[in-house]
Parts: sequence; structure tokens; C-alpha cells
Amino acid sequence: MTPGALDGLTILDLSRILAGPTCTQLLGDLGATVIKIENPATGGDDTRTWGPPFAMGKDGQPTDLSSYFMSSNRNKYSVAVDIADPEGQATIQALAATADVVIENFKPGGLKKYGLDHQTMLKAHPGLVYCSISGFGQTGPNASKPGYDLMAQGYGGIMSLTGEREGQPVKVAVGIADVVCGMYATVGILAALRHRDKTGEGQHIDLALVDTQVSWLINEGVAHLTTGKPRPRRGNEHATIVPYQTFEVSDGYVLVAVGNDTQYQRFCDYLGRPDLAEDARFATNPGRIENRTALIPELEAMLKQHSQADVIAGLEARKVPVGPVNTLEQVFTSDQVQAREMRIDMPRDDIDRGGVELIGNPLKFSKTPVTYRRAPPRFGQDTDAVLKKLKP
Repeated sequence: MTPGALDGLTILDLSRILAGPTCTQLLGDLGATVIKIENPATGGDDTRTWGPPFAMGKDGQPTDLSSYFMSSNRNKYSVAVDIADPEGQATIQALAATADVVIENFKPGGLKKYGLDHQTMLKAHPGLVYCSISGFGQTGPNASKPGYDLMAQGYGGIMSLTGEREGQPVKVAVGIADVVCGMYATVGILAALRHRDKTGEGQHIDLALVDTQVSWLINEGVAHLTTGKPRPRRGNEHATIVPYQTFEVSDGYVLVAVGNDTQYQRFCDYLGRPDLAEDARFATNPGRIENRTALIPELEAMLKQHSQADVIAGLEARKVPVGPVNTLEQVFTSDQVQAREMRIDMPRDDIDRGGVELIGNPLKFSKTPVTYRRAPPRFGQDTDAVLKKLKP
């Protein structure tokens, strides 16, 4: 097996749930050794109980491998350590001495009483990269508040933009604030390691769910800053491109993404309505935005007369961006997903089917490929093996 790009790095993972584990799974996929610390008093990471569904054991009973836990915890060793116990604290310090990175998501100040906070750990291990993830960050008036993806989506504004025009604010269906925060954590850790490798200096990374959520308001956030005006919910419509949305067809839905005026002309050709391309109200994208309420009902009425397959074939032939709205079954059985290895199998001999199915890593390297070395661990399965290495 070709060593990964991060082969030789050791990550001490004190995080749980999703943002931190997303980061450490990615680092593990890239070759790093990830030691996941789990609390024996609680049975480990909270998400082990966030089911069903669970992977089923050989005895036909649910295991502690919930689908939620498995989504972000492959390529890790699970070590049961009670950090509230002085012996456990000493174990963490010993592991930190062998690690390049520590990542945690306790409330700000929550690790200080155990001597595992970033000030204490960096003083003891000056070359350590120490990443703290919290809801609102280590500073500011809300620093002491707990952080959950739902709260970040609400506080950070994305819910105000998501949903139908006259409907209630809607969260994204998955924990996207956690996931993006975990990706920012990965970038920050790699940048800090680059600095460490050049200077020998470790440092503290302070990362907040809300900060990262605000960062991905992108064009809508900047549009508000530019105009000072509220940004409305638009359902599946785009704020500044028309037509760019879902359309109902005779047997389902399609996505149409008309990115420029030439594509719009070809779109109208497919519909047999060249007049809609010649109409001065709709000929340019600014005009289509201004006259959206007049144009979209016309397009909706016509597209409902066609099947999904007909619309996709017709627009693809005219090089107009178009696609289906797939179910998850359609996603994971599609030839594209299979060709790109985005559905993977990882063996575990204690699972009834001999292993678990997971979502693959999207990074494709030409020299240091992603590797899937260890299936998501059972709670504490690696405690003895990992801690034995610390003994003289």
C-alpha cells in the first residue's frame, strides 16, 4: 500500500460528534495515524447511540457502530481514557508527547481543570498543533454557549436563506455547518504543520462553528453587505441567475442551470419557443432576473409536458446544463459514483455482513492516494494495543 501524504503524522483526537471527527477522518484518509480518545463513563462518542440504523453484529444484535458514527470515524484507533481521572490525564499527556496534533471540541475552558487546555499542553509540548473547535469560539460574548450544527445554521444566517419564499426557515438536511467546520479545521491544521515544520513552533487554532458558517454565506452574505438589504428565501431558485432551479416534469423533477444568454437561447430552442429568447424582457440575464415572475411560470408550464429523460437528453444535446434530482438509491447505484469509488466496503469480521459500506473520500491523488486502512472502530477496541506502546 502506497504511504499517504500524511504518513508519519500522529493525531490525538479528543473530539466527538461531527466537526472534529470529520477533520480527523480526513487526516486519517490521507495517511495520518489517528488516536481517538473516548470516555469510558459514557460509552464513547455520543454518536455511537445516534441510531438506528446500526451495523448488526454476528449475533443479530445492534453494535455500537451507528451509521452516524461510521460516517466520520474510519481510519482511527479507539482508546478508552477517562480524562477526569489523574491517571487518564497523565495518559493523554504521554500520548500528546508522541503526537503532532491535538484536536478537541470541549466548551472553551472545559479542559483547563484537567490540565489539558491549549496553554498547558503547548507549554509542555511547544511543537504541538492544538486545534479547538467550539460553537462560538474561544472569545466573544457567546463563547460559553454550547455549539450544535442546528444552532450554528440558525445563528449564522443560512436558515434565513433556505426554504420556500413564504415558508419557514429551513436547515440543510445534513450537519453541513459541522462538516464545513471540520474541513476548515483540516486546512488550518495543515497550515500550522507547515509553519511548525519550518520553525519548530506549534500553535493554537481557535475555530468556531458559527464563524465558519458565516464564511460560507459567500455571495448572499456579501450581497447583503453591499446593499444593506435583507436577502429573501427563494426555494430552489438562484439569486442572480435565471433560470437556475428545479422544474417539475411529467414524471419527477429536473435541474436546469442556464449560466449565460447563449445557453438560454438554446434552452428556448429545445422548448420550441424562440420568442422567449427574443423577448427584450428575457434576452439578458439581468432582464430575466427583473422579470423572473413573468418568465418562470411560462417555463414551468412547458416543462411539465415533458419527461425527465426527454428534458435531460434534449438539453444535453444542446449543451445546456441539466440533471436529475436523484434519490440516495439512485446516487449510490449510479455508474458515475461507482466509477469514482464514492461507495466503499470496509471489512469487519464481527459484523453480520462481514463489513460495512461507507461513503468514499473525494480526493484523487496521482502519487499519494487516499487509503482505507481501518474500518470504524468499536468502542475502546485499541486501548491495550495503543497504551502498551507508551510503556518503557
